[in-house]
Amino acid sequence: MEMQQRTAEIMKRLKKVDDPELPGVSVVDLGMVHEIAVNGKDVAVTMVPTFAGCPALDIIEKNVQKEIAELEWVDNCRVTFSFSLKWSTDAITEEGKRQLKRHGVSPPPENYRPGEEWRVDCPYCNSSYTSMDNIFGPTACRSILYCRSCKNPFEAMKPVVEYSIL
Repeated sequence: MEMQQRTAEIMKRLKKVDDPELPGVSVVDLGMVHEIAVNGKDVAVTMVPTFAGCPALDIIEKNVQKEIAELEWVDNCRVTFSFSLKWSTDAITEEGKRQLKRHGVSPPPENYRPGEEWRVDCPYCNSSYTSMDNIFGPTACRSILYCRSCKNPFEAMKPVVEYSIL
């Protein structure tokens, strides 16, 4: 089996590994998978956490190893999290954004520039008539908002983008 085919098989398996805090949203669609290396029957997956203090990293690691171990040609799977690489909400795929909305979590705004005010649309009715209830949500990467149109509370992913100061 060629390397490209093996990598494709691994990616297909990784699409089944969900973020433990967001069932149905895969680590692939969140943009956490950085690199896959195959050396014979050994697989190494390098991932970028959504934030350094994420309490779910051990669970994600075990779930990735379990899923990859089901490939009959794999003997060993090593998962590492890179803290030198920076995750960005720009890495979330369109499918990831759709799945976030299914969970009542508004995806981060498109083309956000640091320092700009960010507008958040309601994941239920798509209204922009929303207000921030608490910038600190249940996790470090989410905030709590309220939709004044459909009257639902919801969460929003905080925009996290890499930028450089000129």
